Amino acid sequence: MEVALAVFRHRLLRQLVLVMATAAVLSSAGCTSFREYVRNGFKVGPNYCAPAGPVADHWIDQADIHVAEGQDLSRWWSVFCDPTLDHLILCAYRQNLTLREASFRILEARALLGIARGEIFPQTQTATGGYQRVAVSQNTAQGPVANPFFNQWNFGFNLAWEVDFWGRLRRAIAAADAQLDASVADYDQVLVTLLGDVASNYIQIRTDQERLRYLRQNVTILELVLKWTQRREQVGFKTTPLDVHQTESNLEQTIAGIPQLEMDLREAENRLCVLLGMPPVELGRMLGETTIPGVPRELAIGVPCELLRRRPDVRRAERLAAAQSEQIGIAVADLYPAFTIDGSFGWEAANASNLISPKSFNGNIGPTFRWNLLNYGRIGNNVRYHEARFQELVATYQRTVLQAAQEVEDGLVTFLKAQDRTQHLEKSVNAAGAAVRDMFLPTAIGQPGFDFNRFALIEQNRVTQQDLLAQSRGQIDQGLILVYRALGGGWEIRQNPPEIPPLPEVAPSVVPEGAEELQKLRNLLEPQAAQELPTPERLPKPDNEPMRP
Repeated sequence: MEVALAVFRHRLLRQLVLVMATAAVLSSAGCTSFREYVRNGFKVGPNYCAPAGPVADHWIDQADIHVAEGQDLSRWWSVFCDPTLDHLILCAYRQNLTLREASFRILEARALLGIARGEIFPQTQTATGGYQRVAVSQNTAQGPVANPFFNQWNFGFNLAWEVDFWGRLRRAIAAADAQLDASVADYDQVLVTLLGDVASNYIQIRTDQERLRYLRQNVTILELVLKWTQRREQVGFKTTPLDVHQTESNLEQTIAGIPQLEMDLREAENRLCVLLGMPPVELGRMLGETTIPGVPRELAIGVPCELLRRRPDVRRAERLAAAQSEQIGIAVADLYPAFTIDGSFGWEAANASNLISPKSFNGNIGPTFRWNLLNYGRIGNNVRYHEARFQELVATYQRTVLQAAQEVEDGLVTFLKAQDRTQHLEKSVNAAGAAVRDMFLPTAIGQPGFDFNRFALIEQNRVTQQDLLAQSRGQIDQGLILVYRALGGGWEIRQNPPEIPPLPEVAPSVVPEGAEELQKLRNLLEPQAAQELPTPERLPKPDNEPMRP
């Protein structure tokens, strides 16, 4: 038995040397030179080199005083200082189904990598065995045999191993490894998008709530004005149908904006529910009402080249190109003969007691090769296909880098310019409120020539300016979210996921801006005494100070 195994090993070594020498000669006959073959680590085809990304030296608004370098983006949503947003972010991370799908894609890629690694070892490794009761025909050319009935026992192993001379199997492992990296980057990109979407929809909800507060406040004012206008003639003031119709038009136009905002608010809540991995429910009771979260005026970001490290989609595009580069080498390997070492050994005997004995041993081993000599048209086109596919993915990678830079610039300009816009809108709203207060001074209301048409225009302008102000405040937050999303911030949460903080208690409804002014107008237009409008003689005396909100 030992002698047989020694002879087996000796012959195997001689055959391996012969196959390696043959491979060295054949490597010079293909499309990869022997020198390149050695330089590539005994692999045919090109080795991967990461493509260059078109990145600018600095941001367009880098000189702005509100832009600085460097910031930890792993918990970027904390700049809003909103416990409710913190709770929603972590709930979405734990429960979102799209993110869960991406996690299973990582497991799939990891399993495929394990399969590719297994191919580097003998591809066929089977154990065989069996028992047969054999009957031999007595009417064959050899004539009758002495014992036509006998037993046949066998047990053995089969082995087939394709030797990876051309690097096909090693490149397959590298391609699977790059695909695994791409699946991880894909998970990170889904996570970045998820966190940005949760924050964006939350800000949209708070923005819609503020816009609704403004509208409802103005509806109350216009209802009071309409009531005053309709009853004005009863107390001796001159009025016209135009006054009533203008006030009614303004009132109905303002009321018409409420259902649209309520629809937008419900849609934002529904989107947020799906992001949280739950059926759409009414989130108003859970979230309550509060103002739009404030953010710092300064924004700290990195230099443009950091996009290549931060952005998961950039990393994913680069890893897909790397995987495709290995596919070129795999395709080139088909131009060369494939060498395989096949062998089998076992034991065969008529009696089970004699099965495992030296005399029952049988086996064979030897190299074989397979060379597709008449398929060069298909193989060559397959190589060209993978080369073109690689160039396509390189272009995709470079386009992804450009889009990343564009998204950062879009977020920056939105964040910075929305702040300027908000400052001017705040002044406009204050001026419009002052105009309304001036017109509602008791001395002005008491004049027979009180111009309701002018008041209608002023009040309508204030409604518009307040709505624009709320949108602009929300736009500042949305611009900040765009920047953080474009920089690829937030995926680091998976490395050390924190516990979900408790949802803050729902605070009482926010008191809308101008509530004090509204109450003064109500006291003026709806005097509690006698539940009737005051006559000109009974109008209250003007205060030293005009009414302020």
